[in-house]
Amino acid sequence: MNDDQDAYEKLGAFYLGRLRDPASGERTDDLLLYDSRDLTTHGVIIGMTGSGKTGLAVGALEEAAMDRIPVIAIDPKGDLANLLLAFPELAPDDFRPWINEEVARQRGEDPDDFAAGQAELWRNGLAGWGQDGERIRRLKEHADFSIYTPGSAAGRQVSVLRSFAVPTQAVLDDPDALRERIQSTVTSLLALMGIQADPIRSREHILLATILQNAGSHGRSLELGHLIEAIQRPPFTRVGVMELESFYPSKDRFDLALRLNGILASPGFQAWMEGEPLHIPSFLYTPEGKPRVTIFSIAHLGDDERMFFVAMLLNEILSWMRGQSGTSSLRALVYMDEIFGFFPPSANPPSKAPMLTLLKQARAFGVGMLLATQNPVDLDYKGLGNTGSWFIGRLQTERDKARIMDALQGAMAGSNPLSRQELDRLISGLGQRNFLLHNVHDGAPVLFETRWVMSYLAGPMTLQQIRTLEAANEAHPSPTPPSPTPSSSGASPAASPAASPAAAAGVSAGVGEGAPAGALSAESAVPGPASPVSGPPGLSSTASGSPRPLLPPGIPEHFLAPLRGGDGLQYRPALGVFVDVAYRNARAGVDEIQPIRILLPFADGPVAVNWDQAEEVELELDFLEDRPLDGAGFLALPADATQNRSYTAWGREAQRWIQSHRPLTLLESKARKVISRPGEAESEFRMRLADLRREDRDRALDRIRKRYEPRLTTLQERERRALQAVEKRAGMAQQRTLDTALRVGEGLLGAFLGRKTSAARSGTAMRSAGRVMQGRREVAQAEETVEAVRAQLQQMEEEFQEELRKVEAGFDEEGPLEEFQVRPTLTGMAVRLATLLWLPEDGNGRALWR
Repeated sequence: MNDDQDAYEKLGAFYLGRLRDPASGERTDDLLLYDSRDLTTHGVIIGMTGSGKTGLAVGALEEAAMDRIPVIAIDPKGDLANLLLAFPELAPDDFRPWINEEVARQRGEDPDDFAAGQAELWRNGLAGWGQDGERIRRLKEHADFSIYTPGSAAGRQVSVLRSFAVPTQAVLDDPDALRERIQSTVTSLLALMGIQADPIRSREHILLATILQNAGSHGRSLELGHLIEAIQRPPFTRVGVMELESFYPSKDRFDLALRLNGILASPGFQAWMEGEPLHIPSFLYTPEGKPRVTIFSIAHLGDDERMFFVAMLLNEILSWMRGQSGTSSLRALVYMDEIFGFFPPSANPPSKAPMLTLLKQARAFGVGMLLATQNPVDLDYKGLGNTGSWFIGRLQTERDKARIMDALQGAMAGSNPLSRQELDRLISGLGQRNFLLHNVHDGAPVLFETRWVMSYLAGPMTLQQIRTLEAANEAHPSPTPPSPTPSSSGASPAASPAASPAAAAGVSAGVGEGAPAGALSAESAVPGPASPVSGPPGLSSTASGSPRPLLPPGIPEHFLAPLRGGDGLQYRPALGVFVDVAYRNARAGVDEIQPIRILLPFADGPVAVNWDQAEEVELELDFLEDRPLDGAGFLALPADATQNRSYTAWGREAQRWIQSHRPLTLLESKARKVISRPGEAESEFRMRLADLRREDRDRALDRIRKRYEPRLTTLQERERRALQAVEKRAGMAQQRTLDTALRVGEGLLGAFLGRKTSAARSGTAMRSAGRVMQGRREVAQAEETVEAVRAQLQQMEEEFQEELRKVEAGFDEEGPLEEFQVRPTLTGMAVRLATLLWLPEDGNGRALWR
């Protein structure tokens, strides 16, 4: 790290540029180091095309990555993909694929020469701001950069419409938050269907909102296909006080289902259902705990599609955020490159409510919002009143300037604001890459010039360029998003979309394998769930086993329904044990009950059950049927399975199996003395550890600053007084020199004119000369005092930096994670059911229930 980087590479500080003198407009040597925690009160960047707005935003995102703060960036224009064009070697070959060849031709340059010129331009530009390729290398080491393209396979794919996930418990427990989430989701979905719906008057909106509300209250995620089914056959009979058929007749509901199915069946819409789910922790950190800069490029989408995606993403961020603990540190940064149309002053598009809620509430959770626009008029400035940092660049019209000055004067109220005339002068004089920053955490506004960014600004990227960029980025594979409810941590399957066998299979009755779940078939418009009597379409009832065995009274017996067709339906007997298990550990802070479901097919031979073959499955009692399908055959049942006492004994054996085979496996950071929570995936635990490290770091920095601040203030005051003494003594010495020179001059002139010179006058001249010498010694002493004070300041600065380096070293070192197991006790388990469970399969023994 060079000397320049020592000056700005500070923990928790964003190096955004250098200050400009407001009087002369000249750039100074003073750095603009922006405290990252100030972004918890959010920021807005406003500037016309060519103002340098994109450069400022890219620089801020680079600084967040350097500080290991994860970023989610929404890119409606295609510029932010440039963040992946960071080349540590600054070699012409790195720049060559991304230059604008049309510009090269217009300049009459060979493309290779033009690329070399761009590499040199970037190298020199970085050097002028104290940066180099080594800093770019650290940028790439500190964060993982990736581009997602919703609705396209050009970048990484993200699944938006596969399901409407159950909100977090924090959202479910907050009626207002749940209502906002459902309203925004439904409004954006209907807009995608071409329906502009009023949440209060539109029956389409009310019906869909009620369906989602019902699913959420029962802890069920809804796949899009299941939503289509629910429109046809809602799980309720009344809406408000009206009968469902009176409020929204079935024929009209069928038309709505067809309309939604038309979107689902569209060949181009399949891309919306493929890829990683909208799981926010996975977009913030890799499974290994490395911070991510996740860019969602949506420039290729239509207006309705953009609105739909932005609303869905912001709602997911809100849902995740409400499940986090409070913090004063910057936990994550959400950036949107152009908010025009998404945050208007009067209309209420689906994106506005979640964006406004984030601006109002995200500070408490350490989530910063940074918004940008080149259209300063059509914005909800009342909502933007929640932002603490305003970055104002060059504006296009007087109307734009007037609107911004009104907003700024409102934001500065009570903080010694500048006069309107002064604001007008400062904003009118802004040039390219010059910005006026008003930060509520600082004093008066400042002018600054943005630094040179490390990323090559090649301009907006096309889908083909993003595809090429992602291909080149394959050295950093896409992280596999963790399941929010991993079985290893004992999370309840009830909250998982895969908890239902239908959801796990990914198909719906009436649809062939490979079709989207719930899609309407040509033969049947959204058929209902498989009947326990008739079975799903395509299922042959030709039995290949024996008739159903007769059982003694009291033997518990249940059936699983097949999820797909097959020839020769038969049932295989198995043991099903449903146990509620209590996991308790004071050190880990664990005290919860988790349902564990064990499935064990009966074995041939004298021993009916072999616990080495036991399998934990995701089943609920609600999934069990009381009777089989007509015409099915049954495989042989061992004799032990016809004895009541066997199920009691097997229930006890299941408890012992759970005790030895099914501990609650958590993760522990011995360095931090922190243990993961049940259901918390490794990536989420690492994210929480990163938050704790950042909080510890910020507290340590505050303690260091608090300790050094009085010493610094004292030394600065001593330096000020010493400089004043130098100036005063220098002035006195200069006057004495002048007086002495006059007296000596008088003597010389008198001698030249033949006058008599008295001894007294000569003595006075000599004494004056002595005082001159004394004054010069006093000046020298005062200057020595200044140098001594400055040496003390330098020593204190070195001590301060050394303490900061120690804090930074501790921040980087996390240490390995180790397993921490909580084993249940036998007295902490309750067997809810031990039953004979018949599993459907085809004549070839292929399971039809999975």
